[in-house]
Amino acid sequence: MTATYAMPATIARTNIMKPAQRKILLVDDDPGVRQILHRLLMDEDYLVFSAANGAEALRLAETTEIDLVLLDLNMPVKNGWETFEQFSIKNPLLPIILITARVNQFFPALAAGVGALMEKPLDFVKLFHTIQDLLDEPEDARVARSLGRPAAFHHVPSKTGSPLKEG
Repeated sequence: MTATYAMPATIARTNIMKPAQRKILLVDDDPGVRQILHRLLMDEDYLVFSAANGAEALRLAETTEIDLVLLDLNMPVKNGWETFEQFSIKNPLLPIILITARVNQFFPALAAGVGALMEKPLDFVKLFHTIQDLLDEPEDARVARSLGRPAAFHHVPSKTGSPLKEG
């Protein structure tokens, strides 16, 4: 006698064969920004970890495998550039998107090997495209960028205009 198994409808609807979620570490000292970005990223089906400063982010990354970091530059305790440097030393292939309201960060970000620079106020559609581009980026492109060789660099100026375009 052959038995057949029918998957219960409730399990079938939960899509149990779904691939592992990509893990994003969101680092920003502004709780409102963290809350909005956390919700939007979760809506896009990312697993999101949040940190209020660089020191907290580095501690979290020691115990959790992260696929991408969204990192604000202006933070207390350990600023974004110091945090970026530490992430780059520990994992030079980790894609990092810097988020900033600071002017004149384009060339430092490009020289440092950052995957992307997003200026505030953020364009969320472009942010999600940039996240996906960096997550799908081939490893050799990440290696090139980390070694200071030519590689793709994503720059999304603020919606109000970039300081590079002002006359």
